[in-house]
Amino acid sequence: MAKMIWERGYTQNRELSWLQFNARVLAEAEDEQVPLLERLKFLAIFTSNLDEFFMIRVGSLTDIASVDRKRTDNKSGMTAAEQLRAIYAAVEPLYERRDAAFADVDRRLAAEGLERLRVEELEMEEQRYIKEYFRDVVAPVLSPQIVDAHHPFPHLEGKVLHIAALLGRKKREVLGLLPVPASLPPLVFLPGAEGRYVAIEDILLKYTDRVFQMYDVLEKTVFCVTRNADINPYDENFAEVEDFRKTMEKLLRQRRRMAVVRVELSSPVSSHFAEYFRSRFEVTDAQIFLSRRAPLKLGYAWSLGEHLPERQRAVLSDPPFAPQQPAMLAEGQSLLKTALRRDVLLSYPYESMTPFLQMIREAAHDPAVLSIRITIYRLARKAKLVEYLCAAAENGKDVTVLIELRARFDEQNNIDWSERLEEAGCKIIYGFEYYKVHSKICLITRRERGTVRYLTQVGTGNYNEKTAAQYTDVSLVTSDETIGADAVAFFNNMALGVLDGHYERLLVAPHGLKRSLLRLIDEQTALGSDGYILLKFNSLTDIDLIERLCRASCAGVRIDMIVRGICCLLPGVPGRTEHITVTSIVGRFLEHSRIFVFGRGAQEKMYIASADLMTRNTEHRVEVACPIDSGEVRERLHGILDAMLRDTVKARVLQPDGSYAKKLPVPEPTCAQVELMQEAIQAARAQAARPAQREPAWRQIFHRLFDRRE
Repeated sequence: MAKMIWERGYTQNRELSWLQFNARVLAEAEDEQVPLLERLKFLAIFTSNLDEFFMIRVGSLTDIASVDRKRTDNKSGMTAAEQLRAIYAAVEPLYERRDAAFADVDRRLAAEGLERLRVEELEMEEQRYIKEYFRDVVAPVLSPQIVDAHHPFPHLEGKVLHIAALLGRKKREVLGLLPVPASLPPLVFLPGAEGRYVAIEDILLKYTDRVFQMYDVLEKTVFCVTRNADINPYDENFAEVEDFRKTMEKLLRQRRRMAVVRVELSSPVSSHFAEYFRSRFEVTDAQIFLSRRAPLKLGYAWSLGEHLPERQRAVLSDPPFAPQQPAMLAEGQSLLKTALRRDVLLSYPYESMTPFLQMIREAAHDPAVLSIRITIYRLARKAKLVEYLCAAAENGKDVTVLIELRARFDEQNNIDWSERLEEAGCKIIYGFEYYKVHSKICLITRRERGTVRYLTQVGTGNYNEKTAAQYTDVSLVTSDETIGADAVAFFNNMALGVLDGHYERLLVAPHGLKRSLLRLIDEQTALGSDGYILLKFNSLTDIDLIERLCRASCAGVRIDMIVRGICCLLPGVPGRTEHITVTSIVGRFLEHSRIFVFGRGAQEKMYIASADLMTRNTEHRVEVACPIDSGEVRERLHGILDAMLRDTVKARVLQPDGSYAKKLPVPEPTCAQVELMQEAIQAARAQAARPAQREPAWRQIFHRLFDRRE
């Protein structure tokens, strides 16, 4: 069986495909056409992505390799151990590329006045300042430790920087550990020179000899470990716990103590010193990675530009862009009232999320509104949405919030918000035992003149006010009665624990979405060369969908896919996927929207969805896809898709061997994200030029009073 899968010929391993995607992120950091501060941010994104990849994917494979050695990947035929070896081999050159990219960016930033220095490179007066800073600020909060028979090796949290020192004294050798305190700033800026700075770990590395002054420091390096973070809330009979919030809090504590899957060092060490890392963390040489130039943590990239004059910072950054007034909603118009008359599409981050938030605020105080129901996966640290939902509950509305406590790395944030919502009187649901609820759907129920009306919002992205300005997503608000009735059934099923409910228009995973997508692909397959499929999403791993797309290609169906990240299907393979193209775009904004199109013209069927085409989404999560009926909304979505396909600047085309290639140069290059930003600005200006369609005076007064109260 494994051999047959391996010889499939048009699929590739998920993890290696993901590494190719992250290499695309790194390529943005290497691109000299990208402003310097943005290049530094791409280095930080690449690093953060790789951290999460090791915590989750490598962590999961490590577990599988230890308990099920014969289990193979159904896209490549590789066992978990084989995948791990391939991952380690593929990651090592990425470290070298990151070092080279960082060295280039760092050198160029130094020429612009942002100079990262080692202590040895400072002038005498500056060295005295750092020495005093170490004595007065750093030393009082240090917690050094040696490791010997009387001092056991401590638990080290993942991604926390430490100094490791090989210490000698009277023919005795011990290991010294010095954690970098979280209370210290990552960078120390020198007085009298705003842009000259020293990293805090470099200061500690310089003064390691002073910290361990009773010993000779034989070798030293900065290091950090990455721990397996692939926690399962149903391990160890956690499902028997009544309060799911307490379950998740226990799991978060467990995550901090899981096995090490990677060790990162800032400088080469001897084989003798490396043995300390191998033995203490039970890792192999392949799991130890060297970062010679780039810091092990790059979180400071987001704020470094603040130390430059505003004009200079602007030159080194992307041109500023603020989300615009939505093209389908005049300034001053109520989204709630408008959507009761016609469908409205919001396109983030080109358009503002504010109208949606104002709709929830308006519903919270609208006497005609009976209830608000919503699913929440990720929220910002500060969320107006929560305040408006709480206000609705306090005003006597029936507010139900299905909040997913297992949104990876947002668990604690969601726990905190669930408590706040519950305190305000909202009904809280935590979802299903073995299925995450990843859908993005909101239902407002109103009673008008004795008739109940539904306003349904379905989106591709989270209700996160921060990421709505960074991720590309679309959000439909409709008063369609059938969709509204499906939304009612959906929330009732969620409350009753029913996963296989019946829906007229909505496609709902884990039971209805995949089945419907396979049917829609088959419909186009039956049309042969007259068929057409256009899909935009983030990742493709579902083998059933891959095989069905391959079958459609063999029938002559043209298939265009815009896939940001993982794509286990290899396009352009003769006789198998030769009618399939795959485009990937990595740019200023994170491509996140999911749009599915089947057919052309009057026969076209279009959907937006919360789901990627991954097995986890199609079979193991609750997801919602919504049909698009409005001609105006369809036209706007086609505008987004067409811009992606025309892109010749950021777009890369997936090749049959799994690599990505730039498109051929054209006389007038097109960047989709730039084009969509310009269109949003032009649409907002056109809206502003029209006669104002303001809310009635009484409603404006009401909102001013409410805002003042907030």
